[in-house]
Amino acid sequence: MTFNIEKEVFGADRSTFVLHEDITQFAGMEEIGATVVAVYMRCLYDLLREANMCSMVGFIDPAQVSANAGSLTDRSRIVASRLQKTDGEQIFMMPYNPGRHWVLLIVRAKRETVYFLDPLPGNRVVDEEGKNIVNSALKIYNSHIGRPGRKAPIWKTLPGTPKQPSSVECGYYVMRFMRDIIMDPSLEFEKKFAKGKDQAPYPQAAIDEVRKEWAEFVCLHMD
Repeated sequence: MTFNIEKEVFGADRSTFVLHEDITQFAGMEEIGATVVAVYMRCLYDLLREANMCSMVGFIDPAQVSANAGSLTDRSRIVASRLQKTDGEQIFMMPYNPGRHWVLLIVRAKRETVYFLDPLPGNRVVDEEGKNIVNSALKIYNSHIGRPGRKAPIWKTLPGTPKQPSSVECGYYVMRFMRDIIMDPSLEFEKKFAKGKDQAPYPQAAIDEVRKEWAEFVCLHMD
């Protein structure tokens, strides 16, 4: 099933394919890939538009920046090209998969700050490659706006996110994180997820809400 994602969502028009296996994995609460996450981001873009929040929140295509999507340099340039479209305080949400696990990075270019949200419990640290991609992108961004910038961007782990109960829910949790963040027009996600202790899992109903939205959105846009 061909699915078109408009330029406004990720910075460039792109077509993707929702495969039979994407739908069966999604329906069975199995591990999901970048296409499923990207299509949900397109769904969330409609919510941003309705709330007049497109100037506050932007998206970076997970399929173009996750592991095996190209060289580190290429992926850094893709992130940088999105940041260069920022007008000040805009945040960019970047679901990232270093290999069989989804996390969410939130980049605030003006403040040279990156937030790391991981649905797995424990003291998690960002994958080194993911960190290098974003740090390099921020250097390119600083050069673009003529700012010397910090020696190194500020990375903040937000440990107070709900935690997945087993090994397969990470993609659904990252989708829910993004939804929770944009449903708060004040974008107080740092405060919301800053608690020091691991949190309980989402109730299944919260994950099912995201899955239902994805399914309805896909059905609506089927060619």
